[in-house]
Amino acid sequence: MSRPARTVEVGGRTLRLSNPDKVLWPSTGFTKAQMVDYYTRVAPVMLPHLAGRPVTLRRWPDGVEAGSFFEKNCPSHRPEWVTTITQGDVAYCSLDEPAALVWTANLAAIELHPTLASAPDLDRPRAVVLDLDPGPPADLLSCARVALVLRGALERLGLSAWAKTSGSKGIQVYVPTNTDLGYETTRDFAHRLARLVESAHPDLVVTHQRRTARTGKVLIDWAQNHPTRTTVCVYSLRAWTTPAASTPVTWEELDAALEDEERGRLRFSPEQTLQRIAGSGDLMAPLLEVTQELPRLA
Repeated sequence: MSRPARTVEVGGRTLRLSNPDKVLWPSTGFTKAQMVDYYTRVAPVMLPHLAGRPVTLRRWPDGVEAGSFFEKNCPSHRPEWVTTITQGDVAYCSLDEPAALVWTANLAAIELHPTLASAPDLDRPRAVVLDLDPGPPADLLSCARVALVLRGALERLGLSAWAKTSGSKGIQVYVPTNTDLGYETTRDFAHRLARLVESAHPDLVVTHQRRTARTGKVLIDWAQNHPTRTTVCVYSLRAWTTPAASTPVTWEELDAALEDEERGRLRFSPEQTLQRIAGSGDLMAPLLEVTQELPRLA
């Protein structure tokens, strides 16, 4: 049975936590209180990747083995200090302080999915994302192989890229731009690059969503580069069978995982992710700073 609600102090604000002992991951007994603790500790490196961005919440009120729902409109019962960002006819939550992050955790919003752009320039994405999704029997190691192929292609174009695990079964590769490029340009670049990689590796890569074509291949989902599409935020927890976080990885780590054929190297628990941050800081920080122009691809 869950204990009564309790209050916590976060960033100078007092929050009421409901059912802190509710188990959200039955396989490990990981509770809402533990999730709140994780988001409190990860806030300093996670918030820069959320601030100013429309965020979609994915909530599991009864834990990861029960149903979930996406929530785009920020709940009307939010505290007055949780502001919103309007895009179209939706008022998204704006998560720009630690207390706001903890407030969403109390809603059992295990996953946080921001857009690629931040206010006030919601038509100007900060990066190109290439979302790698394996079609079984392709797996996380298959995604690592494709990520490294993409890195090589991007390097030949004079572009730098960074990668993170999705926290579930895939990997995301980001190419920061931080310019005035619009989504039409970044989406076209992502599509053309994905098609080039597909043509060079047809047995490994596919670029269209048709399920029948994805068996044993890795989908490079270039369509994520759209104003209303979202990708799970770096450091967000995922509603996997056990608690895991979307975690930055180095290219060397992807190489090592492939060499050892050990996909477990690319899965990180909340505590492992916090330990990595303590040792290396935010490996994705360059996404917010590096400026790059995209070349025109044939």
